[in-house]
Amino acid sequence: MFSKAAPVTSVIRDRDVDNPIAVRFEHVTKTYKLFRSDRHRLAHAITGKVKCDTINASDDLTFTVNRGESVALLGDNGAGKSTALKMITGVCFPTKGSIEVHGRVSALLELSAGFDMRLTGRENIRLRGQIWGLENDEIDAMEPEVIEFSELGKYIDQPMRTYSSGMRARLGFAVTSSMKPDILVVDEALAVGDRKFSLKCRRRVRSIMEEGHVTVLFVTHSLKMAEVFCEKGIVLEHGHAVFSGTIEEAMKFYAGDDEGVE
Repeated sequence: MFSKAAPVTSVIRDRDVDNPIAVRFEHVTKTYKLFRSDRHRLAHAITGKVKCDTINASDDLTFTVNRGESVALLGDNGAGKSTALKMITGVCFPTKGSIEVHGRVSALLELSAGFDMRLTGRENIRLRGQIWGLENDEIDAMEPEVIEFSELGKYIDQPMRTYSSGMRARLGFAVTSSMKPDILVVDEALAVGDRKFSLKCRRRVRSIMEEGHVTVLFVTHSLKMAEVFCEKGIVLEHGHAVFSGTIEEAMKFYAGDDEGVE
């Protein structure tokens, strides 16, 4: 008898912006193990014998986003939208299946994550730039723009532990959106701060999309916002893509309304 082949798992990341494909998922599954407690998790890691539940956040997920497209991922909570974005950005990896990402990714996800609270806002700008692999002159050019956009004033030279959560999110948006991306990933990040600043963030995203041949993947619960920013839509249910088409078609499918979406 032939032994069953192990599931194929492959992740390709490069800066090949000449590739007509920006992002491709082929039969991607992401499985999480759920334990009753941290003690059970540790025991499982040591012995492998402790029982646990499993959940597929992504389940045989297949889709392709071509270079320059703006695509909304639509679906209810738990549909697997954010998990897909995290795999695109490299925050987590597939359990099986293949992923291709061609180009520099800038992610507007958890905006206040990844900062060093002991450093000032200005120092964190430089730290983020170094993590991205930017040269010092690129960071120098980016810094004034970030400071101006974040509207933090003199707080930019204060330790970030003194910032409110809103101030950290504003700096996170300003830093991340100032990088020149090939692929922009946005997950409900535009509701930053008050109404005026939120509108400013939306204009910044629109500007990024219009300035270059940028590919956009956008997760939102607002169908109106999806319609404003995106040309295509992919509807997810239980980690699986159930529909792909124009944004109008995807909105109609997701809303379950043959007459359209208000």
